[in-house]
Parts: sequence; C-alpha cells; structure tokens
Amino acid sequence: QVQLVESGGGLVQAGGSLRLSCAASGRTFSSYAMGWFRQAPGKEREFVAAISRSGGNIYYADSVKGRFTISRDNGKNTVYLQMNSLKPEDTAVYYCSSSSSIATMREFPDSGSWGQGTQVTVSS
Repeated sequence: QVQLVESGGGLVQAGGSLRLSCAASGRTFSSYAMGWFRQAPGKEREFVAAISRSGGNIYYADSVKGRFTISRDNGKNTVYLQMNSLKPEDTAVYYCSSSSSIATMREFPDSGSWGQGTQVTVSS
C-alpha cells in the first residue's frame, strides 16, 4: 500500500482555478493507477478523474470533462488535478486514490489507498 497526502484545496470564487496535489510515499508510485474522487456534504463519493500508471490513459467524469486535467509526475511521486472554470457544485472534499488499475479503482474503490482529503469550496 502507498500512503497519500493531498494538498492545494481552498476557497475560490466561481470561474476560478485550483491545483490539487497528491504526494505518495514509497518507491512504487509508478506501479499504481491514480485517481481523484470527491464527496460533497450529504452526497455519495463520486469519481472525478483517473490516470494510468504511465499516464497514457486518462478518464474524466462527464461533469468535469473539459474543465479539469489530471496529470502525474512519476519522478516526484505526485499526481495533480488542475481545476479550471470552477463551479459552486464542485464544492466537496477531494480525495486522492491509488489502485492496481483504473478499472479496479472505479469498480472497487475501497480496495485501494486513500488520502485524508482536501476541502475545495467554490463561492458563487
């Protein structure tokens, strides 16, 4: 298992941008698919974006497609989520996750590792 620590959350006005980072411990970061999920108050956790081990495959939730960009730097053991054109409905706690594959992450999210989350609040 890998340990994950998110950062970069905060308060931003609608239309603004934030960049989330997720730093992973260990020497096997490149062995994991990485992803971002979010959970808003009173709602279930939802998938946001995922990136394969090499970065060659990327998936987004329809709600963020065209606005968010996921990327990774295997040399720095870090995955990023660039969030542009933020909307109030993007307000949530954002969690970083690692898994053996994107498919496993999406089908069995609790089987992977999770960070503690970082709060993103978008004001209207």
